[in-house]
Amino acid sequence: MARAGRRASAMRNLTAAAVLAVLPLTALATPTGAAPVQDTSARGLTAVQALTGGRAPSPERCGEPAQRPWCRTALSPDQRTALLMAALTDDEKISLLAADDPLGGPLGGFFETAHADTGNGIPRLGVPPLFMADGPAGVRQGKATALPAPIALAAGFDDDAARRYGGTVGWEARHRGNDVVFGPTVDVLRTPRAGRTFEGFGEDPYLSAGLGASWIGGAQAQGVMASVKHLAVYTQETDRMALDMRVDERTLREIYLPPFEAAVKSGRAATVMCGFGRLNGRWACQDGTVLDRILRREWGFTGFVPSDHTAAQDPAEAANGGLDMELPIGMKYNAFLLKLAVAQKKVTRATIEGHVRNVLRTMFAFGVFDRPEYPNDLTRIDRTASETAARELAEGGITLLKNDGGALPLKAPKSIALIGRAAQANPTGTGSAKVEPFSAVTPRDGITRRAGAGTTITHTDGGDRGAAVAAARKAEVAIVFATDAQGEFFDKSCLTLQCGDPLRGDQDALISEVAGANPDTIVVLETGGPVLTPWAGRVRAIVEAWYPGQQAGNALARVLYGDVDPGGRLPVTFPAAENDAPAAGNPAQYPGVGKTVTFSEGPLVGYRHYDAKGIAPRFPFGHGLSYTRFGYSNLSVRSGSVEVTVTNTGARTGVAVPQLYLGLPSPGAGVPQPPKQLKGHAKVTLAPGRSSRITFPLTARSLAYWDTGADAWKVAPGCYKIMVGGSSREIAKTGTLSRGGAPCG
Repeated sequence: MARAGRRASAMRNLTAAAVLAVLPLTALATPTGAAPVQDTSARGLTAVQALTGGRAPSPERCGEPAQRPWCRTALSPDQRTALLMAALTDDEKISLLAADDPLGGPLGGFFETAHADTGNGIPRLGVPPLFMADGPAGVRQGKATALPAPIALAAGFDDDAARRYGGTVGWEARHRGNDVVFGPTVDVLRTPRAGRTFEGFGEDPYLSAGLGASWIGGAQAQGVMASVKHLAVYTQETDRMALDMRVDERTLREIYLPPFEAAVKSGRAATVMCGFGRLNGRWACQDGTVLDRILRREWGFTGFVPSDHTAAQDPAEAANGGLDMELPIGMKYNAFLLKLAVAQKKVTRATIEGHVRNVLRTMFAFGVFDRPEYPNDLTRIDRTASETAARELAEGGITLLKNDGGALPLKAPKSIALIGRAAQANPTGTGSAKVEPFSAVTPRDGITRRAGAGTTITHTDGGDRGAAVAAARKAEVAIVFATDAQGEFFDKSCLTLQCGDPLRGDQDALISEVAGANPDTIVVLETGGPVLTPWAGRVRAIVEAWYPGQQAGNALARVLYGDVDPGGRLPVTFPAAENDAPAAGNPAQYPGVGKTVTFSEGPLVGYRHYDAKGIAPRFPFGHGLSYTRFGYSNLSVRSGSVEVTVTNTGARTGVAVPQLYLGLPSPGAGVPQPPKQLKGHAKVTLAPGRSSRITFPLTARSLAYWDTGADAWKVAPGCYKIMVGGSSREIAKTGTLSRGGAPCG
């Protein structure tokens, strides 16, 4: 309890005292008719015992059950919560509805002891503090393992890798003394200019849903609570605090909500963070339609809802709209304002107490009361497993976009010219997903080590274009490293590399001039999302490494030399021209007019947009090359599954990523369907000549669209097109599936 006591908030103490002086209230009433919640006490107890070597939970923090009956672990979380609620004062209850560290927002993460947020708990009743950390790309609290950006994880098309990623973040968050980790970010990408593109899982809701749920499962298996974010729609940084996003119900249900639904139903997320701005006029953190009707009543969520920092707008409307905890401090959720709202009959005591119950029930369910406080010992313990995960996850996401004439893998060249500042740096996005690594291996370090003494390695930063061209001309192979700049608080002004990072100069021109000097030029992109590649026809190979994390150099070297096959496939579409991108050229769609954005494209997001409009992308969604070749055969379509055989027809072991797309029939003229939608993916490593039979499950949800009239998922009668291949534009096998007796001619 020492940490919590040191960080007690003077603001809360002052507001509580002021309220007691002017607005005394009786104890808050217990709401009647509350919906039953899932009993997760067994799961929480099992997790606690696993983390304590099988020992019974320690009573140190909660206390002795004889004096504090809510400390009895045999009771359900609901029973324990009810007992504790009866012992809390009004102000103690309200104090649990906000974090307590006024410096947690601006300073959280900069020091080893600086959590993103801290809730002090109630020491007199054994309510432990809650320590929280940012974590979508690794733990932002002092130094930690810098994993590849989440967009690189998305490129892996691998739910098992997502579980490992979340597990790594969860383990390090725990060893930084945290109970909650803010992640993953599952907001579906709408425009490639969005500043936090690197922080999410790309443009497809199905891919984002599977990865997010797996990430959460991995993190929570480590004994921390995940906080999936940012419900419900968050697609840009421009005007994010005040933006009103006008989204029709079908688009909301089919594109933006599925990742959160999977996080709750499959990932069993402990908390769901609400974001900024307004959805159809309703502030995200006081939107009862989303936070109560959909999240709790439809999806069965029983955890608690924290706000993003300063996202709460009004105490009564937030309380009535479903917000459980305000971050970083109680600017709206404090004793004065909430008691005043009760006195003015703007909110009921039952509503406030319901939010307290959500917080406590979640803490009981996840064992927070029943274990010692986690030590902040990450700096002192062995982190080898985390470092290995950082390298292997990066390898799994590195995406080979072009490889003319087998330029890659490298064939022991005698000399290599490395060009670009990014060759000796590991770029990353800024904001709450920026991680300060304990150590880092740059591309220059990794390639030099892998090349060995027999290869001459030179480096020029590209600032002097003439020197870069001269170095390229002298070398057997030239590798140009180019990067953009992304981060929270700002969107990119355009998709060229120069717009992406103006401090690095005109990187597009640099690449073109180097390619003119050396026909064996390879470009390594280290970007947070799609960029324009006007020079693509002039270079031999293009590798998208994303923001590859602290093991960038080792991962890139192993891929470039063919020690591992490039495992990535694009989770986002790379346009051929700026105005080809979704929402480009239409200010009402992006960045908005009068701080209002209209999602008039409906569900035609990402590759759906390109397909529906007949636009050829530079590199399509799902695209990524291997160092070998794969064939597809024996497609089988049944009512509950699609099967296909994938065979390595090349001479090297490689990674195949077969993808299933469905073309849904339109139920009517007012419900257009995109030509194809991702509904399954797999990842398999095959030796030359080897095959694997891949099964993609089909459920009613796979075939469904959102019927706004019925306010439900419906399967339309008709003929469904089945497409399997290596990308959204590389379909190898097709079939059909009939529903409702419709003929498939």
